[in-house]
Amino acid sequence: MSKLIPQTITCRAAVVFNSGEAPSVEEIQVEPPKTSEVRVKMLYASFCHTDILFCQGFPVPLFPRIPGHEGVGVIESVGENVTNFKEGDMVMPLYIGECNECPNCMSGRSNLCHKYSYSLTGFLPDGTSRMSINGQPIYHLLTCSTWSEYTVLDVNFVVKADSRLPLSDASALCCGFTTGFGAALKEANIEKGSTVAVLGLGTVGLGAMEGARINGASKIIGVDINEKRYALGKTFGLTDFINPKSSEKSVSQLIKDITGGLGVDYVFECTGVPALQNEAMEASKVGLGTVVMLGLGTHEKIEISVVSLISGRKIIGSSYGGIRPSDLPSLIDKCINKEIDLDGLLTHELLLSEANKAFEYSKNPDCVKLFMKF
Repeated sequence: MSKLIPQTITCRAAVVFNSGEAPSVEEIQVEPPKTSEVRVKMLYASFCHTDILFCQGFPVPLFPRIPGHEGVGVIESVGENVTNFKEGDMVMPLYIGECNECPNCMSGRSNLCHKYSYSLTGFLPDGTSRMSINGQPIYHLLTCSTWSEYTVLDVNFVVKADSRLPLSDASALCCGFTTGFGAALKEANIEKGSTVAVLGLGTVGLGAMEGARINGASKIIGVDINEKRYALGKTFGLTDFINPKSSEKSVSQLIKDITGGLGVDYVFECTGVPALQNEAMEASKVGLGTVVMLGLGTHEKIEISVVSLISGRKIIGSSYGGIRPSDLPSLIDKCINKEIDLDGLLTHELLLSEANKAFEYSKNPDCVKLFMKF
C-alpha cells in the first residue's frame, strides 16, 4: 500500500496581528513538511517572557506571528530525507541546532552552531513559512511557533522527548529553565564553595540556582521583588533572599552586606533591566567576579561601568545557557530521576482557546510558569 501524502491541515492557533496586541485564536492553514522537516501535533506548550518581547515587535517587528518556542508534541508527518524521526515520535522543539562540523560545534566552547543557529527572520531555514491565514503567510517565532495545534519544524531543531517526563517539564526544558541551569553549569562552570547571586527568580533564575546548587555553591542569594519567590527558591537551592523594595540600599550593596562586603563570585542577571545589569557588575567580586547576562529586555544597548570592568570583573553573554541539543538527554534523565524536581514551576494552565489571557496571567505575582494544553 502506498504511503499517504500529507496534505495541508486547517487548525487553530494563537495569532498576534499587531505589535503589543494580545493573541487571538484563529483558524490557520499548516502546510505539509518539506525536505528535512516534520509536522508536529502539539500536546503542551509554555510561556516565556521572550514571547512577550517578540509580540511587542522586539527585536524585529514581524506580523502576523504565532508565539511560542517551548513545548512538546507528537510528529504527525515527516518530509523527505528525514531519517532520525518517524511519525508518532514525541519531540521537543528547540531554537538552536547542532551540526558537529562548524568551527563553533567543533570547538566545544559554544552552542551557537553556524549552520543551525536561531533565526530572527520569522521563517524556516529555507526562507519560507509553513503557516498562513486567509492566504497570508504567518511568521514563525524562532522557527518554532508552538502556540498552534500543528506546527512545522526543521528536524535539526528538534530533539526526542521521553514519555516518562511530564509534559510540563519537557516544555520548560525547551528554553527557560535550561537557559539558567546551563548558564550555571556550562557558561560559568561554578566551582564548589562559590558564592552566587541570581537577579530575578523566574524560570531562568530558578534554573540558574539549581545549576549552582548541583555544582556545590556555598551561598546562593536570590533577588526578587516578589516575596513569594522566597519559598519556591529554597526548593532550588536558595540560601538567602533579598527584596530590593524592603531597603533603600542598592541591590549590589545588599548583596555585599550578606557576603562581608566582598560581593559574590558569580552573578546571573535574569531580568534584562538595564539598571540591574550594572548592579550585577557591582555585586560581583573585584578581580574575580563573573556576571552572566541572561535577561532579554527591550534595550538593544546598555551602558556598563568601565571602572567595574577594569576592576577585573568579567561579563559573559549566553544563549540557551550554552546547552547543545546533544546535552538534553542527560538533563532529561536528571528530571526523570528527580535529581532535578521541576514540580514547582507549573503554577497556571490554560487551554489554547484562552490564549488571549496569557499575557495578563503572566503579570500575576503568583505566576511562575504558564502552560497551555491542546
